[in-house]
Amino acid sequence: MATTRYESGLAKLKEIDGAAGEAVIDNLREIAPDLARYTIEFPFGDIYQRPGLDLQSREIATVAALTALGHCAPQLKVHIHGALNVGVAPEQVVEVIIQMAVYAGFPAALNGMTAARDVFTERGLIETDGPASR
Repeated sequence: MATTRYESGLAKLKEIDGAAGEAVIDNLREIAPDLARYTIEFPFGDIYQRPGLDLQSREIATVAALTALGHCAPQLKVHIHGALNVGVAPEQVVEVIIQMAVYAGFPAALNGMTAARDVFTERGLIETDGPASR
């Protein structure tokens, strides 16, 4: 039996983002079920299925793009989680965000690093002592 774009996209989303990705889709289903379906079918059912890049490379590229945009903190956090889930090291996430300072500017890189710090803290990769450590 052939797998549909939706089924294969949902499987890829779960592989990369786990519960975080599913939560994004669940939140969309309430207000915009078509957008939820498009989000699964196109990026994860089509693009992430292509053979040209491995998942680590795709997630590094996504973290770079979302950092460069500078206004996508929720999506950036999901994809930082995804990058870590597929084997990207925290140090690589930090380096790609630093690289974006050159091309997207320091404000975008600083916002990206804040998102990374939040994800790393949530995952227990770093500890913070509250606002003073920010």
